[in-house]
Amino acid sequence: QVQLVESGGGLVQAGGSLRLSCAASGSTFSRYNMNWFRQAPGNEREIVAVISSGGGSTYYADSVKGRFTISRDNAKNTVNLQMNSLKPEDTAVYYCAASMRCLGTRCPKELYDYWGQGTQVTVSS
Repeated sequence: QVQLVESGGGLVQAGGSLRLSCAASGSTFSRYNMNWFRQAPGNEREIVAVISSGGGSTYYADSVKGRFTISRDNAKNTVNLQMNSLKPEDTAVYYCAASMRCLGTRCPKELYDYWGQGTQVTVSS
């Protein structure tokens, strides 16, 4: 069993930066590929960034490439999302999710094993 808790959300002006963190409980964190999703009001949940279990591979949605960076520290059971050059359209609730069985930006939703509760990011113009 893995519990995920996100933190670091908040209100920031366009062009600013935020760093989200996801803390995981349990001793099996290093076996999971980790993902950041976001969901804006009225929109479907969309993948933002992915990092493999060992940290050697990362994937990003086209909308955030060059602005967001995903990283992880398996010794601390954390995965982070550094968000720079934020835009109003980045406003959403951001969720972290763990998947042992799938890596990439096109995994079926049923292959995500655990989800966090989300953290709100609001970017003002």
